[in-house]
Amino acid sequence: MELLLLKDVVIILGLSVAVLLLFSRIKIPSILAFFVSGVLAGPHGLGLISSVSQVELIAELGVIFLLFTIGLDFSMDKFSQIKRYALVGGSLQVGLTTLTVTMISLALGFPISESIFMGLLVSFSSTAIVLRILQDKKQLDSVHGRTALGILIFQDLAVVVVILLTPLLAGSPSNSLGDWPLLIGLGVGLVAFTIISSRWLVPWLLHYIAHFKRRDLFLLTIIVICFGITWITTALGLSPALGAFLAGLIISNTEYSYQALGNVLPFQDIFMSIFFISIGMLLNVGFLLENLFLILLLTLAVILLKSIIAGIATALLGLSFRVMVLVGLMLSQIGEFSFILAAEGQLFGIITEPFFQMILSVSILTMSLTPFFKDRAHQISGSLEKMLPLSDRIRRGAYPLPTPQDTPPEDHLIIVGFGVNGKNMARAASKAQIPYVVLELNPQIVRNEKKHGQPIYYGDAAQATVLEQLNIHEARIMVVAISDPVGSRKIVDIAKKINPNVYIIVRTRYIYEIDELYSLGADEVIPEEFETSVEIFSRVMKQYQLPPDKINQFIHEIRSDGYGMFRTLTNWEINTCSINDALTDLQVSSYTIEEDKLLKELHLESQGLTPIAVARGKQTLRNLDDNFLLEPDDVLIYTHQAEVE
Repeated sequence: MELLLLKDVVIILGLSVAVLLLFSRIKIPSILAFFVSGVLAGPHGLGLISSVSQVELIAELGVIFLLFTIGLDFSMDKFSQIKRYALVGGSLQVGLTTLTVTMISLALGFPISESIFMGLLVSFSSTAIVLRILQDKKQLDSVHGRTALGILIFQDLAVVVVILLTPLLAGSPSNSLGDWPLLIGLGVGLVAFTIISSRWLVPWLLHYIAHFKRRDLFLLTIIVICFGITWITTALGLSPALGAFLAGLIISNTEYSYQALGNVLPFQDIFMSIFFISIGMLLNVGFLLENLFLILLLTLAVILLKSIIAGIATALLGLSFRVMVLVGLMLSQIGEFSFILAAEGQLFGIITEPFFQMILSVSILTMSLTPFFKDRAHQISGSLEKMLPLSDRIRRGAYPLPTPQDTPPEDHLIIVGFGVNGKNMARAASKAQIPYVVLELNPQIVRNEKKHGQPIYYGDAAQATVLEQLNIHEARIMVVAISDPVGSRKIVDIAKKINPNVYIIVRTRYIYEIDELYSLGADEVIPEEFETSVEIFSRVMKQYQLPPDKINQFIHEIRSDGYGMFRTLTNWEINTCSINDALTDLQVSSYTIEEDKLLKELHLESQGLTPIAVARGKQTLRNLDDNFLLEPDDVLIYTHQAEVE
């Protein structure tokens, strides 16, 4: 039996890989490659896909994962840092854009409901594209990055409300919306459910699951929470997008949010790719070509309108002209949620198929052009600042952006694993006033140490997202002190790819791990087996009366040679002397001679010391008298009364 869905998925993913490779060579953004792949594979292109509806079903998972990750990354602490930009800037941007487009649409003769709906469609930007650009450019914590993030957070929350209210614009309220007391009850119930789940139920569940230290079990639990809450909201007649966001929000308030985000992001990337491909499949190329001039004109108008309005909202926040331009260009596209909203509008008869194709075409073009702005935004802002007669207040902005309360650490130490080695490292770093953060997979340790004020987080360092949350880009040193050889290799490999300059020290139990860890980028590898051998070896040499300076020299050479002595057992000679002494009340010590000297010139007897032998090369010389000539590098062995404890 042929699995049509499997065949379709293979076709679209294979085609997207080929297009991505081509576009990467000619420096065209990946988002455009996904759209082109969808157009080629869709019914309006080569017609390679036979089951578009099933592909769209998979694409809806991308939306669920997107809202889920937004909820995961949304915390009240983070929101409090940018709440002014989210509430004020976001409401200004959405409100002014909706109002402006509505007024233009009414002037063009469109009905009131359709005009409002068009204003809402245009007001939303692409969270996926903007956040990806800001993360790639490492500008998420910049002034314009945090401002754009605040406005996007408001849009993400607003789109859930708009989807709920869409039936009202169509004049056919759903059951849940037709009864306002029921709607209020649902709202209160969801808030209560979110608070109870985020404070007690989900933290307890994740703590219990994480106790087993099974990544597959933890991942499945996260997926069940995501899909379960999404299913509950859908069963209540609400949007699945709302349920996915609430699921992420519930987990975001626990210490397991970093690990959950790291587990889910790969799924989000896959499904979001299919989502953008499915959008391309819906595009009617014939319609695009027939109305090319109008679509290009509308695309230009949308970019200019949204850039100006977002810039005005930023200016009203008191930010500088440069930030106005950067934020405006970042938010100038029509985003992925507008597709979802447009589909809802088409379902309720608010918009027609030609209008849907028009919105789809303009959206794809604006989203495809956004990545081209990322490298030119600063140049554009600089050129506009020179061209326009701006006052000093507009150039500088009226108010400075407040510093976030929890700024990411810089030039810091990342400690992976909080066992004995990790604790000792953290204690030493604290004493030395070195900024550090700890990453640990044992939930009990994380919970206990957080109570004592340790900067410790739950997460798997073998996932790039988790390391990026700890600002690996700005870290100076990372110490890997875990007992997982495979995990250690992954951590070193990922960390070096993210930040080639970070100095990585790895502790490992196994000899065979040394060479591979070095090849992956580790700067120092400390094998427990060899270090134990070094300690034993130093004590053996001490019992053979080698002086401390010689012992330290041997240990230094062993370590600097990559433990070559223990690994090859060649080209090493250690001169020792053998003394079989049955005395129990005497202590034997040694001293290295630095220059020619007679034994009597040392005045040993006056110090209570008795010379018994001299180690010279491989010889042990025992017949000593006062006129015995000591030579450089001789090791004088003597006894003295042991101290009584």
